[in-house]
Amino acid sequence: MQFRRRRLLCLAAGAAAFAAWSRVAAALDYPTRPVRVIVGWPAGSGPDIPPRLIGQWLSERLGQQFNVDNRPGASGNIGTELAAKAPPDGYTLFGIISTNAVNASFYTDLNFDFLHDIVPVGSIGSTPFVLLVSPSLAAKTVPELIAYARANPGKVNMASPGIGSTQHVSGELFKMMAGVDLVHVPYRSNYTTDLLNGQVQLAFMPIAQAVEYVQAGTLRALAVTTATRSGVLPGVPAIGEFVPGYVSSGWYGIGAPKGTATEIIELLNTTINAGLADPAVKARLVALGLEPRPMTAAEFADFIADETAKWAKVIKFAGIKPE
Repeated sequence: MQFRRRRLLCLAAGAAAFAAWSRVAAALDYPTRPVRVIVGWPAGSGPDIPPRLIGQWLSERLGQQFNVDNRPGASGNIGTELAAKAPPDGYTLFGIISTNAVNASFYTDLNFDFLHDIVPVGSIGSTPFVLLVSPSLAAKTVPELIAYARANPGKVNMASPGIGSTQHVSGELFKMMAGVDLVHVPYRSNYTTDLLNGQVQLAFMPIAQAVEYVQAGTLRALAVTTATRSGVLPGVPAIGEFVPGYVSSGWYGIGAPKGTATEIIELLNTTINAGLADPAVKARLVALGLEPRPMTAAEFADFIADETAKWAKVIKFAGIKPE
């Protein structure tokens, strides 16, 4: 009986929240036409899917189409610049990803200021990376890897999908905090074959990609990069258990051009967070290896500022520059 009462109260609260969104939307008279969501990556790519799912939810809840407009190129900077210079009327949104926080310091000649020109609207979720090593490497734990790398400086190759990628800087953060010398080997295509056969010995791979190799025993998972262990690989420790303070992840969210009305941002943020709490939306994100991370717009802004500052320090320390 008590459970049923709690459930009824939850349903009533959800209905009240939805009614509140409807009243706010009506008062704003927004949206009255389709909304464009710019994504700086190709359709079907990893960064394209989370904003597309949230766009579908926004379409269903706010009564207008939220259409993804893919503008790939220059590590996402083409789409970011287009969004930064769009009219701040609420009819252009932007799919933010962790790479934007890296690019802010990695590229010194951008025609926009990411932190200044894009206003955070809502967080979608984050995905941990997994520190994987080739079976050819003797190390079976993070401490063993650190000890081996210190005893053999410059002899462990670290693969990534490219210079300045989030996976690359995650490795550079590990190098900086663990005090080890790993050789970065950037790839323009998939590095997995070379990791499997030992041509490279180590990589920071998104957990959704890593699971099949870990479960098959073809690659060894030493740790995940989030602050705590992942429910996807519960037996794998976090790097922070051995390197205190180490945290890194890929993350996704929605932004808007600077100057977009606060009322519109608040409406979108509330609706996005409701989507992250919806069991169907949550299940689809989890299936992609994403942990939903609802935040207020202000919390998301603080998170992005912290991430940008963190990667700026890593980029400076490692001396990373664009090719």
